[in-house]
Amino acid sequence: MAKKAAALKNVEIELIRSVIGCKPNQRATVRALGLGKIGSKRTVVVSPQVSGMLRVVNHLIRVKELS
Repeated sequence: MAKKAAALKNVEIELIRSVIGCKPNQRATVRALGLGKIGSKRTVVVSPQVSGMLRVVNHLIRVKELS
């Protein structure tokens, strides 16, 4: 039997703090999320991988749920 497809959830992430002075893995995570400069925004679909990335850099970003 096939599993039911989970409802996909979209969130908008915005970089609100600088990555200067952050650990290299946090800098790489911010770049992998597609954020560059402060104030840059990106809409992503939440998956287990993305939610883990958001948790690593939660002190640098703002997350807004989209309906």
